[in-house]
This record gives sequence, structure tokens and C-alpha cells, in this order.
Amino acid sequence: MVDTNSIAQMIEPGLAAMGYRLVRVLMTSGRRPTLQVMAERLDDLPITLDDCAEISHSVSAILDVADPIAGAYTLEISSPGIDRPLVRREDYDRFSGFEAKIELARPLDGRRRFRGRLIGTAEGFIRLLTEAGETRLPLDAVSRAKLILTDDLIVAGNMYFRNSIPCSSQPPFRTH
Repeated sequence: MVDTNSIAQMIEPGLAAMGYRLVRVLMTSGRRPTLQVMAERLDDLPITLDDCAEISHSVSAILDVADPIAGAYTLEISSPGIDRPLVRREDYDRFSGFEAKIELARPLDGRRRFRGRLIGTAEGFIRLLTEAGETRLPLDAVSRAKLILTDDLIVAGNMYFRNSIPCSSQPPFRTH
């Protein structure tokens, strides 16, 4: 089993020094396992294909030396995209005002899945405005969360992505 947290700890300082924020490291299986490294620029400008190539070279060098994955795999560098995952506390504050889907690892009042408008965080809780009113979800109980593609998010994304060529889930790939 691949320890993606360990890989994240290995590559995060180098990415930060280069001006990037690590969003997520994910290992997927299939015919050929894929290590997905999702990153964004620290200056919040749109990430470009050149940025992805720079990240790919840096991460590849670190992984080649550390060799944390047994066997062959494909390295995929991507941007989080417009309907991005929410993985850090700061994400819930940064994207306050946008709609999100949040899934908890354990039920809260009999529910694990929530959808609503992000209000932000407070005292270890995510504040979410749902149809029933404000709901407070324990941040440490979140198993998965992402923004929902809405007209508001598209308008904000169009302003953000104007004049850029974002990374996709296509190359730069590197096979190891």
C-alpha cells in the first residue's frame, strides 16, 4: 500500500519553495497505477501547462531518489479545477459563499452527506448553510468535500481562468 501522506510530506516543501501549494496526493489503481499530484500556485494565479511541467520535473526527481512506490506507476500532475476538492481548513474559508458537497466519515444526526453554501470555519467546525439553516460539521470528520459547479462558481472561475491554459488530467505524465 502506498503512503500518500508520506509522499505529500516529501514533495510539499519543494513545491512551496517553487511557489506552489500542494492540494492533494492520490494513488489510483487500474491497469497501471497512477499517482496524482494536484497543485495550485501560491499567488492564486491560474496554473499553466508550464507550471505542471515544472512540478512534474521536481516531483519526479524527489520520487526517483526516495522510491516510495514499489513497481511501475504513472505520475500525473493536475490543477484542482473549478469544482475542486476541499482538503484543508483554509479551503472552507477561501471558498466561503460557494456551494459544496461534504461527506463525513461518521454520521452526524443520522446523516453523512451534506450540501449547502459554505460560510467558513469556526472552532474546528465547517459552517454550512443548508436548506434547514446553518449546520456545523466537525472538520476532523470530513472524508470528502468538493465545490459544486454552479453559475456563481462558473462566473468566478471565468474571471480566474481568463487568459490561462490550466493543467488537465492529460500530460505531463511521467511513467516510472
